[in-house]
Amino acid sequence: MQIESLFRYPVKGLTPETLDTATLTPGRSIPWDRAFALAQGDAKFDPAHPAWLAKTNFMCLMRDPGIAAIRASFDEPTHKLNLWTPHGGALVESPFTIEGRAVIGQYLSDFLGDAARGVPEFYYVPDHSFCDHQTQVISLIGLGSIHALEAAVGAPRHPLRFRANLYITDIEPWAEFNWIGKTLAIGTARLLVTDRTIRCAATMVNPETAVRDANPIRELEQNFGHADLGVFAEVTVPGSIQPGDMISVLD
Repeated sequence: MQIESLFRYPVKGLTPETLDTATLTPGRSIPWDRAFALAQGDAKFDPAHPAWLAKTNFMCLMRDPGIAAIRASFDEPTHKLNLWTPHGGALVESPFTIEGRAVIGQYLSDFLGDAARGVPEFYYVPDHSFCDHQTQVISLIGLGSIHALEAAVGAPRHPLRFRANLYITDIEPWAEFNWIGKTLAIGTARLLVTDRTIRCAATMVNPETAVRDANPIRELEQNFGHADLGVFAEVTVPGSIQPGDMISVLD
């Protein structure tokens, strides 16, 4: 088995960035993965005490499929966030200043329109990740499982519907479910696989068209008896990873 591709999602709910490498730290997500988020106006997020909140408190594909049309990238050397919407043009702004976050928040709120609840606020909190899991994890999916789903429904399902960090090739369908409680070795890094990933309505959105055009939750349940695809893992030993790296199951 090996890493076929590697991604991070700088802004919760928005498009991924392809990575050539990532340096993993114990107990942390991939650097800058879900580092930024637009909290809806009725969310109870407190940046002074940044506890985990469900995705529905934030701008997310589950409720706002049109955001799949927003392109997002984070430039580490300049610490600038780059955003582009089909009808709002491009924005390059710092997410690390009060002024910059206000500009970004307004830009995204304008795109949401009536879907914005109250007055949304754009957040960055050092060392906090706005991931869907209640702890900082890395998500992994075996491409064999996606191919099994595609074969069952007789149609392609873009891998990025499932918003994983690592996509793994040369793997049998559903093999990753056997890793729960086991350790993966990728170079010098070690990852403890903790649980299966239960899919949500975000997977209904086509990442290329921003349209709900399939129901992978129903497809999984009808064909395989569950709504799970992929697994979560916690980094236990640091190291750098990159596409092409081999993956071994240690335990």
